[in-house]
Amino acid sequence: MQKSLDRKLAAIHADPSGAKDFILADAKDADMAFGIGAPGRSPEMHAGEGRMRTLAEYRENIRQVTQQGLVDIMLMSASTTAQLAIKEGVFQNSHVTPAARANDASDIFAVRHGRYVQEPSRPFRTATIDHIQCGHADCDPDERGRGANLGLYSITFNNRLDEDLASLQAYSRFREEAERKGFRHFLEVFDPNAPEGLSGAATPEYVNDCIARTLGGVAPAGRPIFLKIAYHGPRAMEELVAYDPHLVVGILGGSAGTTYDAFKLIAEAQKHGARAALFGRKINNAESQLAFVEFLRRIVDGEVSPEEAVRAYHGVLGQLNIKPHRSLDDDLQLTTGVMSYGGSASSAVPAGMPKPTRGTAAAKPSKSDCGCGGSDPKQCACKKPTSNSDSQPDFANMTQEEKLAYNKARRDRIFG
Repeated sequence: MQKSLDRKLAAIHADPSGAKDFILADAKDADMAFGIGAPGRSPEMHAGEGRMRTLAEYRENIRQVTQQGLVDIMLMSASTTAQLAIKEGVFQNSHVTPAARANDASDIFAVRHGRYVQEPSRPFRTATIDHIQCGHADCDPDERGRGANLGLYSITFNNRLDEDLASLQAYSRFREEAERKGFRHFLEVFDPNAPEGLSGAATPEYVNDCIARTLGGVAPAGRPIFLKIAYHGPRAMEELVAYDPHLVVGILGGSAGTTYDAFKLIAEAQKHGARAALFGRKINNAESQLAFVEFLRRIVDGEVSPEEAVRAYHGVLGQLNIKPHRSLDDDLQLTTGVMSYGGSASSAVPAGMPKPTRGTAAAKPSKSDCGCGGSDPKQCACKKPTSNSDSQPDFANMTQEEKLAYNKARRDRIFG
């Protein structure tokens, strides 16, 4: 069966600015970071009990999400890949691509009572490519497709020369081995975990430059098929996407937050150029993982807005007799500040949002004299300011297409 990941990547590279394909992944590789707590709290827990799910329950959730078929990638640990992909053949007749975490640098050693994550990241690999591909050392050529032929490699830059050089050298060795063994990878670039001489405001530019600089020396055969990075807002995302349209940029979901945080995050990232998202803890901590994944997919497919999705998600929880973690009003709170160019965010969604209708996309503005395609030329976001006005376009409320139209019109005015 053709994997949806391969089809979508081909479509994106064929038309980087016009393709609507979006890659969605469930990241269930947390047992290589958190240990016992990786599967999350059991929904059957009682007050004061705090029971964690077992590894068997964690893997059952992987089977269910894969069978649902709404994600394109299922990211797992090497041990889970051996069980589900190699032993059980879960992905043989599925369009979902299995993937495994290929390294576990020290900044994800998030064990209880540990302090490793406070130290500058150091490179390390528990898993081997052969174990991911076939389940044992020294795979025969015809065995390499039994497990997973896709891995996540993570790297963290801290603006510290010795540590960053060690991480880059380890990544170089991994790429060479992966290319020889026909193993693809996608690259996760974390924000600095113990930075030197970096302010929070400088982080997005620093990370973008590190990515571009690192991959500038990598030939196509060794490059990652896409990126996984923190979403730093519209400006940073658009800068990276514009730099190289064939560098497919994806976002990571992060940890705690409201349902609206998650749904708004994926919608905003897509709006400003992201073509992939990997949600781990946000899916794993959801009251209903299958419903949560369904609404992530419906959002990126343009069927519902984030606001509609939160309300509909709570409706599904009610139908399933599942008690939500938060009230609807609390779950409609936006608690992150990376959704606008200025870094600010509204505190809540206005009441009375319409209920979604499956398969009905939001109304599209009609074309007009507005260069951005808006419905009213007098209110065009990309309308040229008058010569007597210091006003600027409202970039925070413009889509990527509107910004491209604005910049094209500006270039045309300057260069004729």
